[in-house]
Amino acid sequence: MNYRMIGQIIASIMAIEAVFMLPAMLISMFDGDTGTAIAFLTAVAIIFAIAAVLWLLCRKGGGSFYAREGLVCVALSWIIVSVMGSLPFILSGQIPNFVDALFEMVSGFTTTGASILRDVESLSRGVMYWRSFSHWLGGMGILVFVLALLPATGRSGGYTMHLLRAESPGPEVGKLVPKMKQTAMILYLLYIFLTMLDFLFLLFGGMSWFEALCTAFGTAGTGGFGIKNSSMAGYSPYLQNVTAIFMILFGVNFNCYYFLLLRHFRSVFKNEELRMYLGIIVGSILLISLNIRDLYETLGETVRHAAFQVSSIITTTGFSTTDFDQWPSFSKALLLFLMFMGACAGSTGGGFKCGRFAILLKATGRNIRKVLRPHMVKVVRVNDHVIDEKVLENTNSYLAAYVLIVIFSFILISLDGFSLTTNFSAVLACLNNIGPGLGAVGPSQNYASFGVLSKFVLIANMLIGRLEIFPILALFSKGTWSRR
Repeated sequence: MNYRMIGQIIASIMAIEAVFMLPAMLISMFDGDTGTAIAFLTAVAIIFAIAAVLWLLCRKGGGSFYAREGLVCVALSWIIVSVMGSLPFILSGQIPNFVDALFEMVSGFTTTGASILRDVESLSRGVMYWRSFSHWLGGMGILVFVLALLPATGRSGGYTMHLLRAESPGPEVGKLVPKMKQTAMILYLLYIFLTMLDFLFLLFGGMSWFEALCTAFGTAGTGGFGIKNSSMAGYSPYLQNVTAIFMILFGVNFNCYYFLLLRHFRSVFKNEELRMYLGIIVGSILLISLNIRDLYETLGETVRHAAFQVSSIITTTGFSTTDFDQWPSFSKALLLFLMFMGACAGSTGGGFKCGRFAILLKATGRNIRKVLRPHMVKVVRVNDHVIDEKVLENTNSYLAAYVLIVIFSFILISLDGFSLTTNFSAVLACLNNIGPGLGAVGPSQNYASFGVLSKFVLIANMLIGRLEIFPILALFSKGTWSRR
């Protein structure tokens, strides 16, 4: 295990995190909130100090960097960044409990949007900004951002792919261009452009710059931390529609946007995952609209609420315009399915991913045909490309691990005595990085009532879901730490 190189990367990430806290500190100073400003300054100093010590200890790092180092580096980075990121909450006294502060920060960085706060509007603007910005930073990936900033040296090329593969969502990870640094830069430039576009549309709709910025952060990262207790319910239909559209856009594989820039329109239109993603959205909106028609006065209002919630759930954002926990069982069942499904691979959305689902469907169809014709040779194709058997194996392993985690997590949090609906939806909502669930964790509720054990289980679920399960599990594998 190359501990020194891992230490260097983690130190760099911590330093970047500290720098990103400075705007929140400046907002607090502008508001005259001296206590919160000092809390951010203290947190920045602590993080910089730890990062400096770690860098000095690991300054002579080098040598080989393999897949296991990549898995460990990504998993440790996300845990450490979450712990450090919770410091302003604790030091400012706005979330004084460490477990609650960690829950909120993990929820932020993993773009889950699950909250323990009963009154979001009581937070200072500095804390509210940092809370929302964590969505944006975690949406595309903390290490992807670091990769975009790394010097384009030959030394970096040995480990960047391992880091990107460990952090990026989806069954397959590829390069947009030959160099990983350029790929990371392209992804973040597209990410920034879409975020700014969303911000401008929200400003045009009458939001203040602060509300528009925080909402754009939550939408871009598909996180869903609202700055109002009612989430998006109090905003105009225009702002709700803009947010719904951009949630869908951020749930699309960013490779598609790159191909559009290159004018490879056929590659985008023939993308099977994209067509499945959009088809599920349209179908779900139609079915839910028919099911909830009697709950709203006009057809337009019905479709608007249905479209918003479908967009929010399938992209794992978590914003809400209405209490969908009051909808009929059929609509809630569809939303649970969307919680599992998630957005496209290579997007900022979470969930199982439409790409994996497409692969599983085709692999199942192939296996059925092989039962009928044992000697038949049949490959699985997606987007006219043959899917490697290793990818199929990894997808099956992912599904098996996913189901086991859901079962064990569900059993553990059941100790708190909540209903089956609450417990099951809480696990799905956290593991798929959605945020609101059903029952006691519905859109009008929060996670504050869960005990310490349950909160740690759900924290683990959020990290596991964001990092696609295996980087976190690798930390607890004996083989990860053994000598080669």
